[in-house]
Amino acid sequence: MRTHAASSDHSGQSGGSSSLDPLDGLRSPDGPCCDVFLTGTVFLDIIFTGLDSAPVRGTESWARGMGSSPGGVANMATALARLGLRTSLAAAFGDDHYGEYCWDALAQGEGIDLGMSRTVPGWHSPVTVSMAYEGERTMVSHGHEAPPPAGPGPFPQCPPRARGAIAALAPGRSEEWIAAAARSGAKVFADVGWDDTGRWDLTGLTDLEHCEAFLPNAEEAMRYTRTDCPRAAARALAEKVPVAVVTLGAEGAYAVDGSTGETAQVPAIAVDALDPTGAGDVFVAGFVTGTLAGWPLADRLAFAGLTAALSVQEFGGSLSAPGWSEIAAWWRKVQACEAQDPQALRRYAFLEDLLPAAGRPWPLRRAVPTIGFRTPA
Repeated sequence: MRTHAASSDHSGQSGGSSSLDPLDGLRSPDGPCCDVFLTGTVFLDIIFTGLDSAPVRGTESWARGMGSSPGGVANMATALARLGLRTSLAAAFGDDHYGEYCWDALAQGEGIDLGMSRTVPGWHSPVTVSMAYEGERTMVSHGHEAPPPAGPGPFPQCPPRARGAIAALAPGRSEEWIAAAARSGAKVFADVGWDDTGRWDLTGLTDLEHCEAFLPNAEEAMRYTRTDCPRAAARALAEKVPVAVVTLGAEGAYAVDGSTGETAQVPAIAVDALDPTGAGDVFVAGFVTGTLAGWPLADRLAFAGLTAALSVQEFGGSLSAPGWSEIAAWWRKVQACEAQDPQALRRYAFLEDLLPAAGRPWPLRRAVPTIGFRTPA
């Protein structure tokens, strides 16, 4: 198993200066060292932007922008780390240049703990090529499932003691580490993908019983609950899990706390979207951050939507995840707009006591990482 030196900067910004810790008031000597644990597949993402339209068969298309970054589960891990959460990721990495690049970008660049991850000799890294145009993206991926570990070890059946864990549920599949994380006191947050079987049977999501929150999109939620309204779907899901959050696309998100009956809906923030890749992961990371910090339900929902809105204005999954400097810069900018709706400002007033006083002006643009560069340009 490969070792790494974890960065002490959990600001989530490569080269950034913000070190805001949203859980600072909750930390104690006997508390868990890890805030969030997650596991999954890391891809090397190659992202093309600046395409005027979809590629046409038999022609060559030139993109005005290109970048590369760790993708897949790395999108979620990076989003969590950039929000100041101490993040542990269990994943397999190829022993090729792509795998080495992704490992270093996550461990050194983002301060993510890879102590439960492993390098697999002779296994090439999964790759995704993403093309962003007209507010959408098209992706082509290639990869093979990593071989199982050669001997006994912690990957990933014995998760570290953590405040939270994030799981991707799949019909008919149960993963022991999810139950183990819940037994150790972690709040488990789950999303779900499209059910290719077409059954959409909620009882097939057996690990849902271990979850604190379930965050499907509107189509998924309605299919699983046999309802024709996202809000009705959220209420039905709240009978199965303590907190149900349904994302509504351009309409924002709706949440129900099944233990208290509280509901919340927050509209989406209107932005010019460059690339939606990873926006769902960033939304979940924002909601997890607010939940672990003990914020009210509506504030958690608003924060999740804000972080997702900021992410789609940059390209790439992990590249676009905002840190606290971006959030602070956005807050200063919207407060300075004379035509701003006072009611909309009040929805995000909770940020005032959280954000660093100083920071860079909006809009912010990140350096574009490329595999060939060894030193900052």
